[in-house]
Amino acid sequence: MTTTAVRTRTGARAERLPGAWGLGLRRGALEIRQFFRQRDQVVFTFAFPVVFLFLFASIFRDDVEGAGIKASQLYVPAMMAAGIMSTSFQSLGISIAIERDEKVLRRLRGTPMPPASYFLGKIWLVLVTGLMETAILLLVGTTLYDVDLPSEPGKWFAFAWIFVLGLTACALLGIAISSVPKSSKSASSVVVLPFLVLQFISGVYIAIDTIPGWMLNIGALFPLKWMCQGLRGVFLPDSARVLEQAGDWEFGRIALVLGAWCVGGLLLCLLTFRWKNRRDG
Repeated sequence: MTTTAVRTRTGARAERLPGAWGLGLRRGALEIRQFFRQRDQVVFTFAFPVVFLFLFASIFRDDVEGAGIKASQLYVPAMMAAGIMSTSFQSLGISIAIERDEKVLRRLRGTPMPPASYFLGKIWLVLVTGLMETAILLLVGTTLYDVDLPSEPGKWFAFAWIFVLGLTACALLGIAISSVPKSSKSASSVVVLPFLVLQFISGVYIAIDTIPGWMLNIGALFPLKWMCQGLRGVFLPDSARVLEQAGDWEFGRIALVLGAWCVGGLLLCLLTFRWKNRRDG
């Protein structure tokens, strides 16, 4: 066989090898299969916000004066926002820290797989789980708590970009914070604590009009507050906007803040992400 023929066959095989995008799809399919094989993790991930929605909506059922809604309806979009952050920020922050501590990342880095494919796989995972979490909460909200689905295409468009920007920002922040825990044992504590605090000061568990202003100002520095506000603007009547800190949904500001966090989260990932623990050198 001539040298030219060998080169031709080698080149043809190289052309058939999947690129970063194709490998990312395969990696995403693997991540999704692994997630659904862990039944306890699946149950906890999807049931946690639903249980909290049921608890808070059952405790607070009175009408909200001047807003034209019941207090229980406020919790539906808020829990949807928390669910999005749970399946992205919390999930990635903990799982990547564990994979780093168990040297899974180090082994993957030593393979021919492009690094981008690993992160694409994680994005596919959070996209699927985030959509499922949102759909479940929306189903519960519409059937049990009289939350109406939007009839205007503009509100569905707003829902789409809030979901995409919010999920992206929270996923990037999850990847960034995964470098903070020193070991897999501390990963849950390091990631869950700031997420839990943000839920209290961002209008998830407590109505915006009852949170002290200084707490709201701190919460406004992070994506969750704006995701809650945006989803309330999508699924609640316009009469409920009087409950917001500015007395309006502020969709333009929501887009700017979430977009800025997408850029800032990407920069944080580039500056902080590591494939191995500090103690490994």
